[in-house]
Amino acid sequence: MPAADCESGLSPVDIPGAGDPNGNPGHWRKYYKQVLLLAYQSCGVVYGDLSTSPLYVYKSTFTGALRRYLQDEERNVQDEEIVFGVFSLVFWTLTLIPLVKYVFIVLAADDNGEGGTFALYSLLVRHAKFSLMPNQEAADEELTAYYRPGYAPQDTPILTALRRFLEKHRKSRTILLVAVLFGASLVIGDGVLTPAMSVLSSFSGLQVHSNALTSWEVVILSCTVLVCLFMLQHWGTHRVGFLFAPVVIIWLLLLAALGVYNIAVWNPRVLRAMSPYYIVRFFQRTGRDGWISLGGILLSMTGRAFNWTEAMYADLGHFTAASIRVAFVGLIYPCLVLQYMGQAAFLSKSPDCDIRFVFFESIPTGIFWPVLVIATLAAIVGSQAVISATFSIVRQCTALGCFPRVKIVHTSRRIHGQIYSPEINWILMLLCLAITVGFRDTTLIGNAYGMACAGVMLVTTLLMALVIVFVWQHSCLVAALFLAAFGVVEAVYLSAALMKVPQGGWLPLALSLVFVAVMYVWHYGTRKKHVFDVQNKVSLKWIHALGPSLGIVRVPGIGLIYSELATGVPPIFSHFVTNLPAFHQVLVFICVKAVPVPHVRDEERHLVGRIGPREFRMYRCVVRHGYKDVLAEDIDFENDLVLRIAEFVQMEAAGDRRCSSEDGGGGVEVEGRMAVVPRPSDLARTGLLMRERGEEESVVARAVAAAAAAKPESLMNSLHTMHEAESPGYASRRRVRFEVADEHTDPRVKEELSALVEAKHSGVAYIMGHSYIKARKSSSVFKKFAVNVAYAFLRKNCRGPAVALNIPHISLIEVGMIYYV
Repeated sequence: MPAADCESGLSPVDIPGAGDPNGNPGHWRKYYKQVLLLAYQSCGVVYGDLSTSPLYVYKSTFTGALRRYLQDEERNVQDEEIVFGVFSLVFWTLTLIPLVKYVFIVLAADDNGEGGTFALYSLLVRHAKFSLMPNQEAADEELTAYYRPGYAPQDTPILTALRRFLEKHRKSRTILLVAVLFGASLVIGDGVLTPAMSVLSSFSGLQVHSNALTSWEVVILSCTVLVCLFMLQHWGTHRVGFLFAPVVIIWLLLLAALGVYNIAVWNPRVLRAMSPYYIVRFFQRTGRDGWISLGGILLSMTGRAFNWTEAMYADLGHFTAASIRVAFVGLIYPCLVLQYMGQAAFLSKSPDCDIRFVFFESIPTGIFWPVLVIATLAAIVGSQAVISATFSIVRQCTALGCFPRVKIVHTSRRIHGQIYSPEINWILMLLCLAITVGFRDTTLIGNAYGMACAGVMLVTTLLMALVIVFVWQHSCLVAALFLAAFGVVEAVYLSAALMKVPQGGWLPLALSLVFVAVMYVWHYGTRKKHVFDVQNKVSLKWIHALGPSLGIVRVPGIGLIYSELATGVPPIFSHFVTNLPAFHQVLVFICVKAVPVPHVRDEERHLVGRIGPREFRMYRCVVRHGYKDVLAEDIDFENDLVLRIAEFVQMEAAGDRRCSSEDGGGGVEVEGRMAVVPRPSDLARTGLLMRERGEEESVVARAVAAAAAAKPESLMNSLHTMHEAESPGYASRRRVRFEVADEHTDPRVKEELSALVEAKHSGVAYIMGHSYIKARKSSSVFKKFAVNVAYAFLRKNCRGPAVALNIPHISLIEVGMIYYV
C-alpha cells in the first residue's frame, strides 16, 4: 500500500471526490460509511482502557486527606461544592488532555498511521538525524514512507542552529533517547498495572451485595481471571477479542444511561459544575490536600497515553485519524462525561455511601448484576488492549535495537498489527499476579497507575514540541505555546503523583528503571558493536589487491555472509579467510536492517549492489524492514535472492550500455552501485529460466549413486540433501532449478549468470558472526559492568540472531570473534 494511502487507511476510491472532480455523492457516502465502520471497530481496541476509568476515579480521588472535606458535619450531608469541584476537574481534564491534545493535535503527528512515543521518535530521527546508531544511509531517504508527501526541508536560521546543536552534542541525543525509553518503559509497566487495576476494581463490586465475601476471595477470583486472560493471548487478539467493540459500546451506553439517571434522580444542579469556577473554589478550600488528590483525577485519562499504539492498520483493523476522532467525540467523550457527572450527583446527596464502592452503589439495585457482568467484560477488554499494546512496544524497541531479541508471533494473517510474544506475556502475567496479591488494594495500584500515566503524557508532550519544530516546521513560539498549554498542566499532575510515591507510586518508577536499564544497556552494546564494525571494516583496496580469487580457494556454492553493515566489507570476512583460506565462488553480503519507518513496502525492501569488479562475484543485499514489520519465515529466500541478483546484473548491463552510447563507446563500470530490486514478476527480465524440480529419485538412492561415482562434489551435494531432508521446513521448501536463457547477446552477462546458477545448484551456506564484545582494560568501571556483565547476560539469554532471522540450522556456519570496544 502506498504511503499516502497508509496515512488515511483508505484507498483512493474511498476518499471523497477521488477520481471524481464533481464530488459524486456516492463517494462521500462510501467514505462516511467506511469512517463509521472503523470508528465502531476502534471502540474495542483503542478505548477499552479509558472506558473502565469510572470504576475507580472518585474512589482514588477521595481516598486520603480529601475525605475529611467531603462531608458537612453540621448538616450531616455531603459538601456539594467539594464534589462539584472534583467533577469540574475531571471534566476539564478530559477536555484539555484527551480531547484537545491527543485527539486533535497529537493524532495528527502519526507516523504513516502509527502512533506512540516511538512513532514520534522515528519522525525526529528521520527529520533531524537524532539517532545514536550510525546506520542511516542516503538510500533510506528514498523510501516512500520516509517523508510525508509534499515535505520540503526549511532552513531558517533558528531551526538550522537548533538542529546543529542537537545533532552535534551526543548528550542531547542520549537524553532524548532515554526519555523515549522511559516513556516506552512506562507503557510496558502499564501492561502490568492495567489488568490488575481493572479486573480487581470490577470484582470488588461483589462486596457491595455480599458482605460475606472477603478481600482475599476477591483477589483469588481476580487472579484466576488474569491467568485465563494471559493464557489466551497465544490465540491472538482476532480470536479472543471478537466481542471487543460490542462489549465496550454496550458498556459506554450503559455508563451514559446510569449517568443520566443519577443526574435526574439525585442532583440536577451538578450541571453547574461544568464551570471552572468550582475548580477555583475547590483549591481555595482544600489547598495542599486538593493538589495531592490530583493523582486520583489523573486516572480519568488512563488509556489515552498508552493506546495510540493500538491503532492498527489492516483489513479489519485499520483505524484512520477521522474514525478515532469520530468515536471519541461522538461516543466516548459524552458517555464518560455523563457518567462522571452522574456519580458526582449521587455522591453529593449520599453521605452514608462507601466511597470505595461509589460506582457500584450508584447503580439501581434491579440492574446491579447485569452491570457487574458488563463491567467485568469491559475490564477484560481494556486489559487485553493494553497487553497487545505492550507486545507492540516491545517489537518496536527490538526493531530499533533497544530491546533484547524475543520471539514474536504474528497471530493473524489478515490483520498485520496483531502479534504475540510468549516471553513478554509470561513475564507480564507473573508481575501482574504479584502486584494483585501484594497490594490487594486498588487505591495503591491506582497511585502507581497515575504515576505511569503522568510520566508518559509528559514525555509525549516534550516529543510533540520537537515534532512541531522539526517535522511540521512551525516556529519555536508555537512549540513553546504547546509546552505551556499542556506541559505545565501535566507537570502539575506529575508533581501530585510524585507525592504518592510511598503509597504505591514507587512501583512504576521501579519497573521503569529496570526496563530502561535493560533497554539502554542493550542499545549501548549494540551501538558499540556496530561502531566497531564500521571502524574495522575491510577496505576495498585490500580486496582489490587480492585479485579475483581473493587470494583464497574459491569452492563451489553461494556464501551468504550476514552483517549489520550496509556498506563496506565486515571484519568477520577477513577474520574467516585468515583462519580458513577458502570461500565460496559467489559471495553475497546480507544486511538485515531496521529503518525508522513503521512499514517498508515489499517492492522497496531489497537493495542489491556489487562489491568489487565483475569477476570477483561479490554482491551485497540490504533487506530493509520497518519497526512494525514482522520478520516472517521466508522459505523461498534463496531463490528470490538469485532472481534479484540476476535482475540487478541485467539492470547494470543496461545502464553500462546507455553510458557507453552516451560517451562514445567508452563505458566505465561503476563499482558500489545499489539499486532497489523487487522480486521479478517477469523472468524474462532476469535472463533465467526456472523449473520445478521433481523428486524422481529418493534421497538415499542419490546418496548411493554419488558414493558409487566417488566424486567429491556429488557426494557433498548428496550429504547436504540428506541433511536437508531431516531439517524443519524441508517439505515446504520450493525445489527449483535455474537455467540461463539463450537470448543473451552480452557474453559477460551470460558468463556471470551461468556462474551464479552453477553456484546455486552447488548449495547455499549462511555465514554469521558469533561475536562477543568486551570492554577494554582502560575502560571505566561503569562501562566494564555494562558491557562485560549486563550486556553479556542479556545476549546470552535472548534469542540468537540466526533464530530471529529464520536461518536454516543445517546451512549455518558461525564464526567466533571478540570485539574490544
